[in-house]
Amino acid sequence: MTTRILPAVGDPDAARAVITLLSQLPDAEPANPVTDSTALLDTLARLAQESLDELPEVVLVHERIGPVPALELIREVALRFPAVGVVLISADASPHLFTAAMDSGARGLVGLPLSYEELAGRVQNAASWSVGVRRHLGAGPDVFSGPGGTVVTVTGAKGGMGATLCAVQLALAARASGRTVALVDLDLQSGDVASYLDVQFRRSIVDLAGISDISPRVLQDALYTHATGLGLLLAPAEGERGEEVTDRVARQVVSALRNRYEIVVVDCGTQMNSANAAAIEMADQAILVVTPDVVAVRAAKRMVRLWDRLQIRKAEETTTVVNRHTRNTEIQPPLVEKITGTRVARSAIPSHYKELQSAADAGRLQDLDSRSTVKQALWALAGELGLVKTTESSGGRGRNSKHNDRGSIGLRGRKDREHRDHREHGDRGAVTAELAGMFPLILIVMVIMWQAAVWGYTYSLAGNAADEGARAGTAAYGDGGSGVPECQAAIRERLPGAWDVSNATCNPEGNLYKARVTLTTPILFPGAGNFGWDTDGEAGAALEGGN
Repeated sequence: MTTRILPAVGDPDAARAVITLLSQLPDAEPANPVTDSTALLDTLARLAQESLDELPEVVLVHERIGPVPALELIREVALRFPAVGVVLISADASPHLFTAAMDSGARGLVGLPLSYEELAGRVQNAASWSVGVRRHLGAGPDVFSGPGGTVVTVTGAKGGMGATLCAVQLALAARASGRTVALVDLDLQSGDVASYLDVQFRRSIVDLAGISDISPRVLQDALYTHATGLGLLLAPAEGERGEEVTDRVARQVVSALRNRYEIVVVDCGTQMNSANAAAIEMADQAILVVTPDVVAVRAAKRMVRLWDRLQIRKAEETTTVVNRHTRNTEIQPPLVEKITGTRVARSAIPSHYKELQSAADAGRLQDLDSRSTVKQALWALAGELGLVKTTESSGGRGRNSKHNDRGSIGLRGRKDREHRDHREHGDRGAVTAELAGMFPLILIVMVIMWQAAVWGYTYSLAGNAADEGARAGTAAYGDGGSGVPECQAAIRERLPGAWDVSNATCNPEGNLYKARVTLTTPILFPGAGNFGWDTDGEAGAALEGGN
């Protein structure tokens, strides 16, 4: 029987030595080595999703693998992939390390420098154990647990972004859909999850800091079971104690919760430390909350660059959520996406603080009105992130039925798309028909509006022409002249040729010289005819002398 072996070795020289020796083992099929703990877990999870039989029989973990320490990585693999035999490679072959490795779930320990006989014996024993476990697991459906729960971290670009609100509502949405959910407050100095959910509990994540092996009983003692069904792991009441929570503690806690809950939501606050950096690195999805203003977007860009420098999360692997979004602000989600280099969620959270104020002040965000647009947007975001259980995602069936489900889901998806396309085409046809029916009415309204504009312009021309005529008549009125020819000439000179003058009179009245002009309003355009509507303009100018 061929034994598939996956080495996890970070050092290139050590990896070459391990591969060289493995290639000499009979019936051994060594795979290309993975260089860190994240790559190992991702590779095993991908293979596990395909089939139990796709997993390698043996995984070799080098003592200097990172960033997760070797023993913690072995414990993670043993919990999530129990059908894989794990062998530790270490220069320390002491009984103490051997016991710690066995307690973590390893099936053997190989000392450095490597020897052919020792490596062959440990690999053979681990492979035999793996084959036996798989034979046992194959007897019943769905015994294999697969890759474990989904971990989502929520981080604010800076203070006041609403990260805790988002984390709480995402957890509530996932729980309301029927999933088992844990909410962890890793904002260690100023966490507000307890305040938002009206919780009084003396235990916190600090109680797990001094425990090397977090058993289910120990974890349960530190968790608070909320009335909504959420499992809460709170931040310490004394902020200074947050320093006791190291990256090792965070990795252990997240790993333990991942294997107990379907969804683990971690509120990482806004300040980066080793604990929440470890959580972000382990997360399946990292959420960065930002508001649409220049300062917040700059802070988000700094945070993304910090994660990249620390090599815990790439920009393209981060999802940015825009909170307090309004349509009239200059900074819109596409601009945020361009500046930060992240993927911006389609679900933006509207700026309606009044909807939140009463629930937030009462410390009962779980009672937020379902009609709230903020709650609706956050729960839509939970659906977009895949945190909400759907009919297709609820399981409990064997592997064959899962394959059938994929086919039926794909068929339903195609039918849904066809129905949606048909509906969209139908909608477009209906809109076209409605526009065709309304076109005559729209045309009539436009003609009336244009004719009103033409009448207004005609009225303006008549008034200006009368004004010019009155001034010309006043200037020519003295010295025995009547000023009428000059007045009428000025009127006609002022008017465009396309406007018909029905009447133009000029004569003095008292101490004023008055001019009256009557124009015929054209139909739509000058020269296209007229309705016979007369538009009058009248003006007067003071006489400076008499006959």
